[in-house]
Amino acid sequence: MKLVRVGPPGHERPGVIDADGLLRDLYGRIEDFSPAFFTGDWRRTLERALVGAPASQVNSRTRFGVPLASVSKVVGVGMNYREGVRRAKMATPAEPLLFIKSATCLAGPGDPIRLPPGADKLDWEVELGVAIAKEASRVPVEDVGQYILGYCVFNDLSERHWQNERGGEWCKGKSADGFGPCGPWLVTSDEVDNPNRLDLWLSVNGTRYQESNTSDMIFSVEYVVSYISQFMRLLPGDLVIMGTPPGTGWRQTPPRFLRPGDEVVLGIEGLGEQRNRVQSA
Repeated sequence: MKLVRVGPPGHERPGVIDADGLLRDLYGRIEDFSPAFFTGDWRRTLERALVGAPASQVNSRTRFGVPLASVSKVVGVGMNYREGVRRAKMATPAEPLLFIKSATCLAGPGDPIRLPPGADKLDWEVELGVAIAKEASRVPVEDVGQYILGYCVFNDLSERHWQNERGGEWCKGKSADGFGPCGPWLVTSDEVDNPNRLDLWLSVNGTRYQESNTSDMIFSVEYVVSYISQFMRLLPGDLVIMGTPPGTGWRQTPPRFLRPGDEVVLGIEGLGEQRNRVQSA
């Protein structure tokens, strides 16, 4: 299933995109796609709610919000693509490099990207997002599958000056409002055969900068989720973002950063596409 939340910011309604591409409105049938919803037998609840749910066409006026409500945290992985490490002439990490991205950064997949005051090195990063289904602590790698709710497209927007030149703390460059476009939907795990073998890409103003496959990841989805759970408790609805392939702006020659008027388009095989316009604050 494709889980969505549609409507104006702060007033999104839960829904499902069905097999015919129609939006099935679940407003009043379930409260929301919140952590509380996923702690129960959510699949059975959802199936019952879909019986007779009104259907409508998705059009250009349909605003998709973040597909999950009340996300507690976003945990990222840095330098997780072999080709990216090779091009940067860095040693392959022996363990995943983790950082936290504030959940207040989350935005809809078509929302404008607003440059905060002082942000002059804003960069793009297409990433596979992994949503957690249930509380996970010290989960063995072989059991991770039962803890994954689904997958989505994520743009890990990063202000490189704040990230690299203001004390070297990554969270400062990654957590501003709007720095985490997510969606358009969350594809449930049963519909993704292998998250470690998906094409992903990103273009700015029609120029393709990133193009890769998650098979180039150094650490798999299962390994990363298990690894993170050794150090912190993951909650239902938490997002793990799996790192970005080479082609980011700061690695260009010369570096290329986002400016007002730029259009960013990115997608992942089977998970949908985002399209965002950059605006001045």
